[in-house]
Amino acid sequence: MTENSYSALAVMINNGIAKITINNPPINLFDDALIGDLDQAGQTLNDRPDVKVIVIESANPDFFIAHADVSIIQQLPPAGAAGSELLTAFHQVVDRFRKTPKATIAKIEGRCRGGGSELALACDMRFAAIGKAVLSQPEVGLGIIPGGGGSTRLPRLVGRARALEIILGCSDFDAELAERYGYVNRALPADKIGAFVDKLATRIAGFPAETIAIAKEAVGTQDADLEEDLALERQLFLRSAHTESAKLRMSKAMSVGLQTESVEKGGLDGLWDFLDNL
Repeated sequence: MTENSYSALAVMINNGIAKITINNPPINLFDDALIGDLDQAGQTLNDRPDVKVIVIESANPDFFIAHADVSIIQQLPPAGAAGSELLTAFHQVVDRFRKTPKATIAKIEGRCRGGGSELALACDMRFAAIGKAVLSQPEVGLGIIPGGGGSTRLPRLVGRARALEIILGCSDFDAELAERYGYVNRALPADKIGAFVDKLATRIAGFPAETIAIAKEAVGTQDADLEEDLALERQLFLRSAHTESAKLRMSKAMSVGLQTESVEKGGLDGLWDFLDNL
């Protein structure tokens, strides 16, 4: 069964598995439309007893999700000011895929940066296609920090030192290096990732829904203090977004093509070199 009430994604449900396919051309930007659709889809699927597994994938072979829309970040007010709760709302949309009693899987076959990486990090499992998947947290290059969960979740997955390498280095990680660091569960050949994820999702969907939920709750005990850490991350992100360097770097980056397909496909290292010479 397919649900068609979305503009930036599609949802198909079959045999206990819900597939969310992101389709927000040209680069699957995490903009208002996609945030709203993921919010609606997440809530709807959370409340459906027939769904046991949620798989998030992309219709675009080049982009899982490029990153959050920088123009939204530029408009966020300081922490505590009216409107700053928008960041809390983004956290809630992303974190729902951790909190839901369903098993959640991110199937990454294209560029997965910034907010896209943070959505994947919130899922229970992540699988990346060799030669196609690219993951990174490039926010520091723009003068901000990962504010949608990346600063909080990455250290829990890969350790403090590697998290700082990812966050401060702003480099792209291919599937194999991401697997080695623990950023993703496995790096899989591009022609095999679909069958692997389908088989895993089907196996999990064959188990009792209540047992899946209890297992997630038991494993989730390692997330003690996560809510407090996410709240602190929101405050620090808004502080970073209102520094003069962040305002300048975001503005300049947008003026030279950030969020255009050509720049995003070409990688961001050249952009950092340009911004560093301002």
